[in-house]
Amino acid sequence: MSKEEKQTAPNTVDLDSLSLEQLNGYKTQEEGRLQAITQRYAQLRNVHARLNAAKNALSEIPPTADGKDIMVPLTASLYVPGKVREPNKVMVDLGTGFYVEKTSKDAMAFLERKGKLVDANSQNMMNVIQVTRQNLDSVSMAMQGKMLEIRARQEGMRHQTSS
Repeated sequence: MSKEEKQTAPNTVDLDSLSLEQLNGYKTQEEGRLQAITQRYAQLRNVHARLNAAKNALSEIPPTADGKDIMVPLTASLYVPGKVREPNKVMVDLGTGFYVEKTSKDAMAFLERKGKLVDANSQNMMNVIQVTRQNLDSVSMAMQGKMLEIRARQEGMRHQTSS
């Protein structure tokens, strides 16, 4: 990459121009960023798993389940007994506490769309994680180069004073 490309590229840092202390600070910043992005990716994968669980649960409700006994989840670990009244109508959580009644078919389509959105976001996060890891590798290599330069200068000074 030429100097002109380095200057015009957005968010590009010329690692060779940074001091060892600046490189260390940049590395710490990138490590924090990587940790936050990795946590966000894990959350997205958790959402994906919950969407799949909802699709599986929805597909297991037979159309002839009218009057069937079921366990209704109130929280992640608290269930209460209930009965299916209309097997083709379900309540769908739209987010932030809003629910809407949908047919089983429409609910499944909604879950499919949400799943695709989560997968796309997960892929984007994975790409960002890969770039951030590459940045960290580059910073580590630049830090090693700076350390070698410092050692070489120190050795050179020792040889000059011992002569």
